[in-house]
Amino acid sequence: MDILKVLSRGTKRTTKGVGHAASAPAKLPSSTGVAATNPQLYHDEVRGQKRKRPKTERQAPDGPAAEELPQVDFFAPKAEPDASKSKSHDSKSKGGERATNTALKPAKRISEEECRQILRSHRLKVTLMSKQEDEPKKVKKSKKKKAAAEEPKKDEKKKTQLFPQPLETFGQLRSTYGISRRVSENLVAQSYRVPTEVQLASLPLLLQPKQALGDCDADGLENGVDFLAVAPTGSGKTISFLIPAINQIMRRRGMNPDDLEATTTRHELEAVILVPTRELAHQIVNEGLKLLQGTGIKIMAMKKQMNLDTEEQEVAEDSASDEEDQDESEDEDGDDKPETPKRQNKATAAKPDILVTTPQLLLNFLTSGSATTQRVLPDVRDLVLDEADVLLDVLFREQTMGVWSACTNANLRVSFWSATMGSNIEAVITNKLQSRADGLSIHPKPFFRLVVGLKDTAVPNIVHKLTYTASEQGKLLALRQLLHPTTADDSGPPLRPPFIVFTQTIDRATALHEELKYDIPLEAGGSTRIAALHSGLPESARAAIMRKFRAGEIWVLITTDVLARGVDFAGVNGVVNYDVPGSSAAYVHRAGRTGRAGREGGIAVTFYTKEDIPFVKTVANVIAASERQAGKTGQDASVQKWLLDALPRVNKAERKKLRERGVESRRTGTTKARITSTSGYERRKENNRRGAIEGSKRRKTQQDGDSGDEDGEWGGIDD
Repeated sequence: MDILKVLSRGTKRTTKGVGHAASAPAKLPSSTGVAATNPQLYHDEVRGQKRKRPKTERQAPDGPAAEELPQVDFFAPKAEPDASKSKSHDSKSKGGERATNTALKPAKRISEEECRQILRSHRLKVTLMSKQEDEPKKVKKSKKKKAAAEEPKKDEKKKTQLFPQPLETFGQLRSTYGISRRVSENLVAQSYRVPTEVQLASLPLLLQPKQALGDCDADGLENGVDFLAVAPTGSGKTISFLIPAINQIMRRRGMNPDDLEATTTRHELEAVILVPTRELAHQIVNEGLKLLQGTGIKIMAMKKQMNLDTEEQEVAEDSASDEEDQDESEDEDGDDKPETPKRQNKATAAKPDILVTTPQLLLNFLTSGSATTQRVLPDVRDLVLDEADVLLDVLFREQTMGVWSACTNANLRVSFWSATMGSNIEAVITNKLQSRADGLSIHPKPFFRLVVGLKDTAVPNIVHKLTYTASEQGKLLALRQLLHPTTADDSGPPLRPPFIVFTQTIDRATALHEELKYDIPLEAGGSTRIAALHSGLPESARAAIMRKFRAGEIWVLITTDVLARGVDFAGVNGVVNYDVPGSSAAYVHRAGRTGRAGREGGIAVTFYTKEDIPFVKTVANVIAASERQAGKTGQDASVQKWLLDALPRVNKAERKKLRERGVESRRTGTTKARITSTSGYERRKENNRRGAIEGSKRRKTQQDGDSGDEDGEWGGIDD
């Protein structure tokens, strides 16, 4: 026996039997060393070659960005100060901040071919959508005529693709596009170094579209553009719409970007950001506060009973009775007075410059006035729809359209942002933009669409896993196995807390929380490490759970789709779909809660039972497309071709039902769909025991009632 091997056996860790446990902690998103300095998802060096950026390149920032935020070596020897340099530095410091306010550099334009190379290497596609409105409708023709008619349409669509000037560094926002010095400093303070793909293409178009597009033949660029962005989750869409909104407010007020002392104390609502959930609204407000430090511009989240400075307009009535009432009122007044909008709530109204709200909350305020008048927002010139595909879906469409119609300014600029966007939603957007322009008798703004990567695919830097559990009890066993991984598990990289578990309904989230809250030992925090968050909780409780999860006090967060969209958790190591998502878009957004801002090591696990097999193909197709985009093929892919071929297809009606209701048995709470680890025999025994107790109580109550009736009747003196 080799004594050295015996002594060293406990100090050396081998990969045999340990799976990926040894290498996984170094690549977890929650690890501070894994936070990518370059958050870009795609960077193909060679034209036409689809390959991921090398790891060494991802860890090192580009040259221009590194110049903005130099890496300082605090342990290097200090160089002796140069007298000439110190004098020049003193002269600059005496001049204060005015010395740094140099004139804007002239825009350094690059050629169209260079723009084409940069945009294609980052897999960006910019399209002018407004040109497609004039296309004639399809008519039934023979195959030859139809093919001949489609050829010029294809060519026309190719002509609509544009290659605007890209944003290479955040420093160009100040030097080239003239944003406020304070906003630029706030960006540097928040460590924004390299723009992501969506920022690279959207910010030039939204800040100065004429300069970004150059010789584009679109009309009306000087008045801004309407914009639609489809970009992966965690790619920086919030910054992309906040910076243009802030810049436009400062320009419209005549504020000199170099003179912050000219900031006026006058506040009026000029930008509205619509989001589907309150958690996302508070997150956007927090990001906006970081950018607005020292600018004097206020950003607020809408609350109940909040008053806003609005105008009231008379509601147009077409009935004859209303016309008669109007004539009578005119006769009483003696003359026909012109309808002038009245300013309401001016004294007690809140004074935000940017309002972040859910559509229903704002619409409730706008419709809470008199039945004969309607409140409008004439000062709003920027309307942002974050997670636009949900806001314009059937669930929120009526409320969103109501708010959109209340923004009556003719120069309103509308932008739409999401990671998924169906063609039906794009049709709704283009129709609304055109109908609004016709109603106001104005020329519609040019409408641009930006697509990053492939539409409706998950981020390429996370690992996807499909796990078959056979039954609901198998799901619970598989989740407990993720909480307590064994060394013999070789099924892939382990899932380490913190992670998020998604369920179909509120009842299932509550039941799963009750089942798991004692699975973590008391030494590690016990039940305080697991929490459930859903829309049934009060807002204060939801905010407290979010705060604890961000701080790392909660390790396992069980929730519904209320947290599936937009909410940014930088350190989430993984996502567990305890219940199969209802659509491909739902899977994309759920999986996007990990792998934010280019971080690697995130895992998305999806459990499915025998009942879910007909609906798994939707999720499997998204995973396959995402892995192809990431360059994972063959054995490296988690979804093999044989699995896609074996899974059954689902018709359109079933997909719609799944998207709206989910799996029906889990919504109705049948016995087989309950979340519990108690066996069927024990549950029947417990039900029988409870039934016996209830029957005993009923019999005792009945006996007491009968005896009370006999004793309560008086039979006369003889008694």
